[in-house]
Amino acid sequence: MTTSALFQGLILGLGMIIPIGAQNSYILSQGIKRNHHFLAATICMLCDVLLIGLGIFGGGKLIASSEWLMLLIGWGGVTFLVVYAVLSFKSVWRNQYLVTTHIAAANSRKTIIGTTFAVTLLNPHVYLDTVMILGSVGGTFDGNEKWAFAIGTMLASILWFYTIAFGAAKLAPWLGTPKVLRVIDALVGTIMLFIAYSVFNTLSIIPIIE
Repeated sequence: MTTSALFQGLILGLGMIIPIGAQNSYILSQGIKRNHHFLAATICMLCDVLLIGLGIFGGGKLIASSEWLMLLIGWGGVTFLVVYAVLSFKSVWRNQYLVTTHIAAANSRKTIIGTTFAVTLLNPHVYLDTVMILGSVGGTFDGNEKWAFAIGTMLASILWFYTIAFGAAKLAPWLGTPKVLRVIDALVGTIMLFIAYSVFNTLSIIPIIE
């Protein structure tokens, strides 16, 4: 039964993480640029692991019961996603993808760390997937099965984020051309705006939730 719970956690975790979202788009972009992509993947993974643990072992109820906290996370996420989308479209407009250097990439470690935390912690969908959904399902298990389910979901996060970081870096010679980078920035900007719009719609119903 413990093995079954771990497998259920792995499958459900992958189902929550694999769909293209802010985290995946960002890691894919950094992987193609080979710009601290494993650092970004590690931060996303650690945040997910902590949030999954928080949700499964009872913290999800605290967030769900606080209207002001939900609104704070939501509006912060909308603002960040829109700004990030604007920056992506600005890169598309300027089309200066050849003007990059290894020095510039090396000096951007702090920026990568800050942006990765923002992409993760200011994205309300992360809390919905990890704390609310995975936390609710994990709460139905008891004892060792609950731990097995939690480990399975956390393993899904570890496997997925490192896989896309490694895969994007390996495919960088083909994906890292100026034309492809421009298309990717356009897609990332579009995804960010779509997520921001969906979060905005969610925020509009929070005040009427009892």
